[in-house]
Parts: sequence; structure tokens; C-alpha cells
Amino acid sequence: MRQPSNHRPGRSRHADNVQKFKVKADAPLLEAAAAVLPDHKPTKLKSMLKHHQFAINGSPTSQFNQPVKAGDELWVNFDGSFHVFSHPRIKLVYEDADMMVVDKGYGVLSTAAGNNIKDETVYNVLRKYVKLRSEHARVYMVHRLDRDTSGLMIVARTAKAREKFLTEWATIVKERKYEAVVEGNVEQDQGMVQNYLRDADNYEVCSSSDPDEGGELATTRYKVLQRTARFSRVQLSMRYGHKNQLRVHMKDLGHPISGDRKYGGRANGIHRLALHATRLCFEHPITGKKMEFESPIPANFLTLLR
Repeated sequence: MRQPSNHRPGRSRHADNVQKFKVKADAPLLEAAAAVLPDHKPTKLKSMLKHHQFAINGSPTSQFNQPVKAGDELWVNFDGSFHVFSHPRIKLVYEDADMMVVDKGYGVLSTAAGNNIKDETVYNVLRKYVKLRSEHARVYMVHRLDRDTSGLMIVARTAKAREKFLTEWATIVKERKYEAVVEGNVEQDQGMVQNYLRDADNYEVCSSSDPDEGGELATTRYKVLQRTARFSRVQLSMRYGHKNQLRVHMKDLGHPISGDRKYGGRANGIHRLALHATRLCFEHPITGKKMEFESPIPANFLTLLR
């Protein structure tokens, strides 16, 4: 998490003096910093903000008016700057000692698939990031988004958090919502697609209403948000999620997702799959605190609806 210094690889350096303070009341970051560091003058605090010496729940920030809530941990690096995460196609939305939430861009793999071990993935990028803080740090993928799907993802930072998500997913994950632009006009304002999904030999996913044909029971709920002459903007939700579930279910509904040539859709003017994970709501795997995150759909989705 620290900005790497100019010391040579392999040469030891002392750990930065990082202290953690429990915030007692809601306040903007600068006010929260003044409350936990009453002996620091305002000019000193502003200088520390400028040099990225504060982190909220482990996530560095220099925004003086960023909201800090009662119960949050305010981390202070008294020796230097925290390393600030930066990547052109992955945004770090939230981070603490147990987990992260990221906003993945289109075209980025969640983890290596097949022989694509050299491709840049969310896992590899975050693994490199956490190891800047400690060579023993790890990340664990909790769930995945397709390469062609963008939006919010949960990543665990400890084995305990990962195990909690995997074994109690149905209990602690309250909402997973997506938005998509699909072809044609969806007739019903809202509805549900439910059938059995199984992986086929051609790397696609097949659906069937007959449980004897194998597969896992999958349920997708949809709600129409907007209709135009050629497209419908829909909100999609699911609790568990099979690979390609939303894409297959929109095809089954007769309205494939725009740009999804794999599952019956046509190419579009934005040159991508029009599917984005917009909302996550869950209980923190360790503290039990309610966590809510939202990500707006990419602006180019809206060009399809004009």
C-alpha cells in the first residue's frame, strides 16, 4: 500500500509507522482527521492529505471532504504516502483488511481462463497491488464477471472472508443487480426466466426446462426500465449465478443482449456487450455491517437508446 521507495530489491527497510483510529462520528475526512489528531495543525493535516497519508478502512484518499462514517477506521501513515491504486480499466471502489469491491471495465478477465495465463486479469492486478504492502498479502476471487461484462465485483483479502462468502453466499449477499440493453421490445414490464443451465462442449451454456437433461436450476428476474424502437433497457437480478446466465436467459426470452453475438445478438455501434453489474448489497463477511455499492451504466449504453 506504500509508494515504493528507491531502495534496491532485496534490501530490507523498516515498516512505515501506520496507526489506525476508530472514527466516533460522521464527518468529512479533514474533520475526522482533526478529531483523531488534535495536536496537528490544519496546515499539517492538509499537507498530509496532499501526500496521501490517510486511508479510510485501508483505502487511500486525498479528498478532504470525503465522507467518513462512525465506526470506520482512519489509517494514518506518519512516515510516508500510502500507495494509491491506479489502473485504466479497474477502479478500486472499496477496500479494508478483509475484502475489496472493484468496478471492472469491459474486456478484462476476472481470472486467467484456459491458456490465457499471460492476459492481464483482475486477480493479477490486485495481487500485485496488495503485495506492495506485504509480500505475504493475498487476494481471493469470490465471484466472477465475464470478460465482456463490466461492473462491480467482490474480492476477498483473507481466507476467512473468502470462506464466509462461499459458504454463506445466499445468506449474506442480499442484492446483485445488472442493467442491459437488449434487442427488441420486451413485452411484459417485469417477469422471470427460470430453467436449467449446463456447460456445453463448445464453451457455450445450454438451457433446458427438463431437469433430466442435467444442469443447475437458475433464476433471473427482469424489469423493463426503458423502451425504444429497437431496444429495451432492462434491470436484471439473480442471487447465485451460473456462467453466462443473464446472457442465456435474455436469449431464451427472445431478446438477446445487444452485442452478444455468442448468444444470438447482433453487433452494435458501441462494439461491446451491453451488460453492466450496477449494484451489490451484502453483509460484511467479518463485521456483519451492511455494505451497498452502485455503479452507473457506461454512457455509451445510452447511445443505443436514442
